[in-house]
Amino acid sequence: MNLTLRQLADLVSGEIARGDADTVFTGFASLKEAVGGDISFYGNERYADELAKTSAGAVLLKSTDVRVPETCALVTVENPVLAFDTIIRKYAVPKPLYPLGVHPSAVVAEDARLNPDKVSIGANAVIEAGASVGDGTRIGSGSVIGCGAKVGRDCEIGSGVQVLHGCVVGDRVILHPCTVIGADGFGFEFVDGRHRKVEQLGIVRVEDDVEIGASTTVDRARFGETVIGEGTKIDNQVQIGHNVVIGKHCIIVAQSGISGSTRIGNYVTLAARVGVAGHLKIGDGAVLAGRVGAITDVKPGEKVFGYPAKPFKEFMRNSMYVKRLGGLFKRVKALEESLGRSSE
Repeated sequence: MNLTLRQLADLVSGEIARGDADTVFTGFASLKEAVGGDISFYGNERYADELAKTSAGAVLLKSTDVRVPETCALVTVENPVLAFDTIIRKYAVPKPLYPLGVHPSAVVAEDARLNPDKVSIGANAVIEAGASVGDGTRIGSGSVIGCGAKVGRDCEIGSGVQVLHGCVVGDRVILHPCTVIGADGFGFEFVDGRHRKVEQLGIVRVEDDVEIGASTTVDRARFGETVIGEGTKIDNQVQIGHNVVIGKHCIIVAQSGISGSTRIGNYVTLAARVGVAGHLKIGDGAVLAGRVGAITDVKPGEKVFGYPAKPFKEFMRNSMYVKRLGGLFKRVKALEESLGRSSE
């Protein structure tokens, strides 16, 4: 990589705010790790201290109204995060290229529907009877597309993924390694002293432009569909129960769990390690902060904290009351002592 400041500004559709347009940069790094020849970016005010101390040669930022070392060239852009992503996509180590065709060790059922000249089926992958794979899709090594399952166009199915029987995956979906789509939901009835399995005969439908992280599991419906809505992004190690319906463009962060038959609206955010009980409704635009335990419905647009989940203002008020308890106890004890009483 050899990129002048002028070329950098042109690449990211930015404006040079400070620095020599002919200065050459040879790498990119975070604010903390960057050295003189590196490009970095400032996209979150949490990193203001790192920005003030950075050794980067150039920084992408939205505004120059921040503390930056005089040695840094500055390029202003509308979105520093996306601008830096443009550089990474162009100059970082590229993703491996997967050749079109079916690997000799893959097993493809005779009645599976795919064009071998327009897909990439990796080593030891299995495409079972009646399954279909759209053009431009890559199926990673060791993955299984179950009987009658459908995978759309231009998808990236990582290694070790299971899209089980009857499930439907839309176009441009990314499933990271070891994701499981369509395992049985956790359904049992206690009869005559034993847990009797309740059959799970529905499917999972993953809509277009969804991305699901590694080792995440999405259970098939008991009947009907478990749904992951268009554009939703799900992190690693998330559990989604049977008959859950998740709306469009949601964010669900690592180690969260959603119990069966819950309805999640559009544009909802579940931060890390959120737990949602079954049969709830989480309204459009709601935000559930990290480690929230939701056991009742959450209204549209509401931001909740804690366990059990409470609206932000109520949570903060209760937290403040708890912090004041120690002082309150001391005051009560002092009052009792002044009256000649004991709190024992």
